[in-house]
Amino acid sequence: MAMQHFILDFSLSTPVDPATTVPGLLSIFHEQEMTETVHDMKGHGYVATLVGEKGRVAILRVHSHGMVTIDVQCYEDDNVAQLDKLVTALENKVKVLLEGNITRIKRLPVLSRGAKIDRYWPTTDGRLLEYDFDQVLYDEDSAYQNIKILHSKQFGNILLLDGDVNLAESDLPYTQAIMGNGKENFEGKEVLILGGGDGGILAEMVKQKPKMITMLEIDQKVIDGCRMHMRETCGNVLDNLKGDCYQVLVEDCVPVLRQYVQEERMFDYVINDLTAIPISTEPEEDSTWDFLRLILDLSIKVLHPSGKYFTQGNGVNSTEALSLYEEQLGKLSCPVEFSKHVACVPSYLELWVFYTVWKK
Repeated sequence: MAMQHFILDFSLSTPVDPATTVPGLLSIFHEQEMTETVHDMKGHGYVATLVGEKGRVAILRVHSHGMVTIDVQCYEDDNVAQLDKLVTALENKVKVLLEGNITRIKRLPVLSRGAKIDRYWPTTDGRLLEYDFDQVLYDEDSAYQNIKILHSKQFGNILLLDGDVNLAESDLPYTQAIMGNGKENFEGKEVLILGGGDGGILAEMVKQKPKMITMLEIDQKVIDGCRMHMRETCGNVLDNLKGDCYQVLVEDCVPVLRQYVQEERMFDYVINDLTAIPISTEPEEDSTWDFLRLILDLSIKVLHPSGKYFTQGNGVNSTEALSLYEEQLGKLSCPVEFSKHVACVPSYLELWVFYTVWKK
C-alpha cells in the first residue's frame, strides 16, 4: 500500500525559540489525536515525532539555524483530504506565530511512496521528476533488460528500459534530431540503424524512400511490446520484420558490424540508437564506455567516406560525460569531425544533446 507524504518547510530570517512556537503547533496535532515524543537533539534544535490512528506519523522540527520543517505521512486508504487540511492548518498557524520572520514557505506536492506505478524518475544530473503515469501496459524481463511501457496522460505511452525513459509517443523531436533535423536527403540511400526497437526511427525513415534500411535490434521483447503499445510511434513497420525498403535483424549488432567490416559493406548513414553515453566515469561504467568505443569504431568503418553517423549524447547538464564522449571521437582508428545540437525531447523534461559525426 502506498504512503502519502506531505512536506512543509519554512525558512526564517532568524532562529526561533521552540518554546514560543511548538505549543501552538502541537495543539493542532492533538486535535487529530496524535501524541508526541520529544527527542534530545543535543543543542541542534527541537524534534518531536507524533503518531496517530491508522498509522499516521508526523515529524515536527525547529532547526537551530533558522528553519521549521513539518513532515506528515499517512497511507493511501486514509482520509488524505483530512490530512491535507491538517497541513494547511499547520501552515496557517506558523504564519501567525512567526509573522515577520518567515522569508520563504515551501509546500511540496504530496509524494506517493511505494505505489504500484512508480511516478518518480531522476534526470541525468540527479534531479527528481514526477511523471503522470497512470497505467502499466507492458512489463517484461528479457535476457538483456527490464522493459516497461507506461501510459502518461500528457506524453502518451512511454518506453522505459531498465528504469530509463527511452521514448514516448510524444517524442517525435527525438527522432527528428537523431535523423539530422530534416537537413538530410535519405532518398535512394543505404541506412543502418543500431537499436531502435521502438520503431520510431524506422517508421520515419521509411517515409524518406531510402534504397534499403537495415535495423539491428537485439531484443525481440522490445519489438513485441512496442508493436502492441507504441503504435503512434512505430505505425505498422514492426508488424513485419521485412518490408519493401527495410529489414529488421533481431541480432547483436557487434558481430554483424564486424561481418560488414570484413565484407567491406558501406552505408550512407549509420544511426546509433542503442544507449545514451554513461553519466558516470566510475569503474562500473567502464564496460559501457568500452562498448560505446567499439560501436563507434565499427560504425565509422562501415560508413561511406561521404556518409554521416548520428547518435544521441545525454542531457545538457551532463557536461563531464559529454566531454569524455568527445574525447573518444578523437581516438578512433579513422579520424573524424563532429557537430552537436540540442533538442527538447518532451518526455525527457530536460534538454538533450545529439551528435553528427563524419570522416575527415
